[in-house]
Amino acid sequence: MYHRFLPQIRLAAIITASMAAGSLITGTAMAGQPHMLNALALLQRAEGQLQIALPDHGGYRDQAIGLVQQAIEAVNNGIAAAQ
Repeated sequence: MYHRFLPQIRLAAIITASMAAGSLITGTAMAGQPHMLNALALLQRAEGQLQIALPDHGGYRDQAIGLVQQAIEAVNNGIAAAQ
């Protein structure tokens, strides 16, 4: 039953792992920004959840993924600007 979701689950796992690795690499340099880092982690979790959600939501799932990715980029830019 779950075999039809395996490609989506794999994609979400790859995205989550790469984001976690990026967070670990930059985490020590950004320790003074706990709220921005918390927001980034929550956005990354949201993106992962959206990636594994069923795609039959009238295009709103894809729109939400794009918006979350924009938010992740904005948070990353804010973190970089504060360093």
